[in-house]
Amino acid sequence: MTDTETTTKSSRLEHEGDAAADFLEELLDILDMDGDIDISVEAGRAKVAVVSPDGPSADLKRLVGPEGETLEALQELTRMAVQIETGQMSRMMLDVADFRAGRKERLAQRGRDAIETVKSSGTSFEMEPMNAFERKVVHDVVLEAGLVSESEGEDPHRYVVIHPAS
Repeated sequence: MTDTETTTKSSRLEHEGDAAADFLEELLDILDMDGDIDISVEAGRAKVAVVSPDGPSADLKRLVGPEGETLEALQELTRMAVQIETGQMSRMMLDVADFRAGRKERLAQRGRDAIETVKSSGTSFEMEPMNAFERKVVHDVVLEAGLVSESEGEDPHRYVVIHPAS
C-alpha cells in the first residue's frame, strides 16, 4: 500500500469514527445519558467507545444489555448511520462501558485454554457458538499460537473449531 493509499484509508476510518460519534452523541442526548466518546483506529477499522466520565455507569450498561445483545443492535444502527453519512459500508466496532474489552480478554483466555487442550490431546476442539466478533478474537489467539481454526455452522449457532498443528 502506498503512502497516499494509507493516508486515504486512515482519513476514511477517521471520518467513519466521527460520523459514529455524532450519531451516538445525539442518541445519548435523546436518552438523557452521560457518556464520553473515544475514537481510535485499530486493526484497520474504526473503533468507537462510549465510556462514562465518572466510572462504571448503570445507564451505559443498559446500552449493553444481556450478553451484549443491545450493544450488537446499537452497533448495527451506528454502522447504518455511518453508511448514510459516508456512502460506504462500515466495519466500525462499537464498545460501551468497556464490555467488549472485558469480553475480549475472557474470550482470549478461553481460546488459550482450548489451545492447551488441543495441544495435550492432539485432537480438534469445538467451542460453543459465538458471534462474529467473538469468533475473530478466538481465531486471532489460535493463529498466534501457531494452530489452525475454522468457523463452522450457521448463525446464530456458528462456532470455532481448533485443530492441532499439522
